[in-house]
Amino acid sequence: MSQSKLITLDEFTIQETRKFPQATGDLSALLRDIGLAGKIINKQVRKAGLVDILGKHGATNVQGEEQMKLDVYANETLINILKNCTECAGIASEENDDHLPYEDTFSYNSKYVVLFDPLDGSSNIDVNASIGTIFAIYRRVSELGKPCTQADFLQPGRNLIAAGYIIYGSSTMMVYATRLGVNGFTLEPSIGEFCLSHPNMKCNEKGKIYSVNQGNWVKYDESMRNYLNYCMESNKDEGRPYTQRYIGSMVADMHRTLIKGGIFMYPGDTSAPKGKLRLQYECNPMAFIMEVAGGMAVSGEGHVLDIQPTELHQRTPIFIGSKKMVEKAMEFVQVREVAN
Repeated sequence: MSQSKLITLDEFTIQETRKFPQATGDLSALLRDIGLAGKIINKQVRKAGLVDILGKHGATNVQGEEQMKLDVYANETLINILKNCTECAGIASEENDDHLPYEDTFSYNSKYVVLFDPLDGSSNIDVNASIGTIFAIYRRVSELGKPCTQADFLQPGRNLIAAGYIIYGSSTMMVYATRLGVNGFTLEPSIGEFCLSHPNMKCNEKGKIYSVNQGNWVKYDESMRNYLNYCMESNKDEGRPYTQRYIGSMVADMHRTLIKGGIFMYPGDTSAPKGKLRLQYECNPMAFIMEVAGGMAVSGEGHVLDIQPTELHQRTPIFIGSKKMVEKAMEFVQVREVAN
């Protein structure tokens, strides 16, 4: 595509706003601010091996996981960018203990809150594998004119206004979904802009790839093992055996699943009965994107987007991807509710 025909993220969001005369443009501006944060983080990711930003930070996050230096940098970048915009009332981050309300007049009257995983897949940083940023945007439910509250961040995924991710891979892409659709933008280095490259993205109804940490086989229950055996069995009519792919970065595995079809799974197991992935920072935004794209996302007990969160760092099992593959997995896998 010639540069004269490129549609930038800014242009696209403005065009989308014009479809609704009553729209204020706040959501579009917020998405562009997140895109700016992504470009700043991308710059550091690209030169991480050349500066003192690789390796461990020496601290742990609220989940007790060791933070990488880039984790901290990405977290601070998003917090500061969103604090300085006028559309965000506050944030919640996987790296922080609690939500952070922005305390100024503009923020008190802002309609939206943002939750994010600043750098998903950070264990892959030192080996130069794909990593990414995941974000979710809710319309606040607390009273305007006052600081946002925890209730704004504990909404089910069905209430999402928009969600997306930025993947820092062989190219840098920002993919985001609203109820109008899913669109992908690739960063054009020569002009420093995200440009529309994947309009109206759809997930194939069925794929040939299953993605799971098969090294956890001994921790899975019998129903999960039965499904994995099904994936590995030969059946030419159904295109099996499926190909197994697992990167270990949800952003990277989900990006492939969205584009090529397939199923990504992170079930509960004996060491983590409630699952490992965070509902509000990872599962809900990815489930929203996938369902808008025609796919499916379930916890085993029901749709991920229907879960009512009770805490900011809640975890859940997840089976997400091509609709037919997720439905087939649920014929095998029995996920039992775990008492709190």
